[in-house]
Amino acid sequence: MTKPTLTRQLGLMGLVATGVCSMLGASINVVPFMIQRHVPGIGPYVLPAFIFAAIPALLAAFAYSILATAMPRAGGSYVYASRGLNPYLGFVASFSQWFGLSIVIGVVAYVTVPFLRDIATALEWTSLAALLETGLIRVTLALVLVWLFVYVNIRGASLYEKTVIPLMVLMFVMGGVVIVAGFSFTQIDFAQSILEKEGRDISPSFGADFHLPTFLSAGALLFASFIGFDSIAQAGGEAKNPTKRLPLAIALTILIVGGYYMLFTSAVYHAVPWSFVAEEASQKDITAPGLMGYLLPSGLTVVIVAGAAIALINDLPAMLLSVSRLMFAWAEDGIFPKYFTKIHPRFHTPYAAIILSGVMASIGILGSHFAGDFFLGIDIMVTSMMVNFLLMCVTLLTIDKVNPTLASDIKIIKNKKIRIALGWTGTLVLTFFLAIHTWKDIKSSAEAWYFHSTPIWMIVMGLASLVFYFKLNQLKSKGIDTNSLFEKLP
Repeated sequence: MTKPTLTRQLGLMGLVATGVCSMLGASINVVPFMIQRHVPGIGPYVLPAFIFAAIPALLAAFAYSILATAMPRAGGSYVYASRGLNPYLGFVASFSQWFGLSIVIGVVAYVTVPFLRDIATALEWTSLAALLETGLIRVTLALVLVWLFVYVNIRGASLYEKTVIPLMVLMFVMGGVVIVAGFSFTQIDFAQSILEKEGRDISPSFGADFHLPTFLSAGALLFASFIGFDSIAQAGGEAKNPTKRLPLAIALTILIVGGYYMLFTSAVYHAVPWSFVAEEASQKDITAPGLMGYLLPSGLTVVIVAGAAIALINDLPAMLLSVSRLMFAWAEDGIFPKYFTKIHPRFHTPYAAIILSGVMASIGILGSHFAGDFFLGIDIMVTSMMVNFLLMCVTLLTIDKVNPTLASDIKIIKNKKIRIALGWTGTLVLTFFLAIHTWKDIKSSAEAWYFHSTPIWMIVMGLASLVFYFKLNQLKSKGIDTNSLFEKLP
């Protein structure tokens, strides 16, 4: 009987939806507003910080697009670095990426439940809203969401595309209500609404002093908003016509998401004074629908809250696809237990890797509940992804020497000098962002050391190192030529 394998069933629309759904979610409905609490003093400079944060993401996207044309395989970033840079660096960086994204899947599922609560509140279903406030119900619903999309991923490309593409379209349509409303109302309208509904007298916001360290810290955090397009590369083993569609999907995703971020964020801050956002964020968790709800009738408030919930929910299937393909690629190389190379005989998906991804996401849900601050999960992801993106740019610098055979298979930007220039620019910019993010994390106050993302990330990297060298020695003891193994594509 023929052993089942991954099959190339994902089309361009499915790849774009994978990238878009991975990038949009908490990043658009929560982070641009809660950043007022997490980076005090950013004030009116959120949108410029967003644009600044896009720079390293664009450079990393160039690196991914170039490398994807030569190595269109499952587990993209791991394969790129292990073949074009160094197997150890490829594994530990992708391991921290896997860990960070797995935890964030749980964070996203956990954060989704308050949006469902807000829908119930807007519909005046007070008993249900109160029920959704309880810890047990919140954790249970988050777990149900994760395992629902574990099932969707196991069922294969057809059900996956039928899930993520409609969710993406719904998200844009419902988010469009926020954009139109935000530019239709003024801060004077908002102040009047607050006065009528709560009896509070607020004023429109004006400029504030610009502080470079604060701006840089905000940019490093908002970088998380542009993480996700790499999930397209992880699906490289299942993409149709991958050498053309992978880089095209990455480019389209960056353009679509970048434009949407700018419109959405600027629309909300156009209608809502940033000083009000900062004051509210310092006292409680806030969201874009919660802010715009002051201006809109209850029916439209339900629509935008539902749109925010969908934006969060559609993160889950795409990110589960991404992290499971990393594990599958490690297992193919023998750096992870071979059990995780198991392919479903009917659906042609790596079901064992998908199930373990669900287990890791479940741990993320429990961690979010007990830590009480979902930003810890986001910080861990940002550290992991910055390192991963940095190594992709370094791989552009090394692949011609480390693996000239694969370098010759690059289909876009074949000019070596241009690739080197992009690689150096990306390496320097991402190193700068990583230094800012690490400095901010170390300097921040926390109840205990394990609420800092940097030491957690270092522990994960240490664990990854132990796993890599243990499995590498096992391969060598079996007489496997590991040098040859990491020269060829799996």
